[in-house]
Amino acid sequence: MAIPQLTMQSTKAQISITTTPPVQEIQQHPADLSIQQPKADLRIETTPGKLTIDQSQAWADMDLKPVSKRIEEFAQNGYNDWLEGLARMAEQGDQLMRIEDGGLPIADQAKENSEDPMLDFNIGFVPSPFSVKTNYEPSKVNIDWQVHKPVIEATINRPQHSYKPGEVHTEMKQYPTLMIQIAEPKINQLK
Repeated sequence: MAIPQLTMQSTKAQISITTTPPVQEIQQHPADLSIQQPKADLRIETTPGKLTIDQSQAWADMDLKPVSKRIEEFAQNGYNDWLEGLARMAEQGDQLMRIEDGGLPIADQAKENSEDPMLDFNIGFVPSPFSVKTNYEPSKVNIDWQVHKPVIEATINRPQHSYKPGEVHTEMKQYPTLMIQIAEPKINQLK
């Protein structure tokens, strides 16, 4: 008995996929920034230093005096000498008044009036030490300041964003097929 032959031929299905990629654009502009720094207010007040030097005593020690000072000293010395002479004459008069008490008042007075007084002198410095007087008042400085904070203004710029979505297209590139053939068997007849 002959069995028919079955032949099957098939092709696979094929899908075609076409894609368009998405496009995304983002732009971020920097923020607008304004910074202002006001200057600080500074005020400085100074009182200048003052130096005073008095050297009149040093000039006087070197006998370099103004005329007014010399006149004043001569007047004072004359007055003092007059008082000393008056006191000496009063004392000598008292001694002569008591001549009866004994002693030699006339000889003693003659000796006292004729001799110059003993001068007492040791080491001297011209001008004398510390005769130049100095005085210094230091300067004064007052500083006053006021600081101002910076003025900052910032404006934020939002990002610019654009987006175009991608696309996917699918289609059948090849449809599936199935072919079935039946072949009848050949019978060999023996004759």
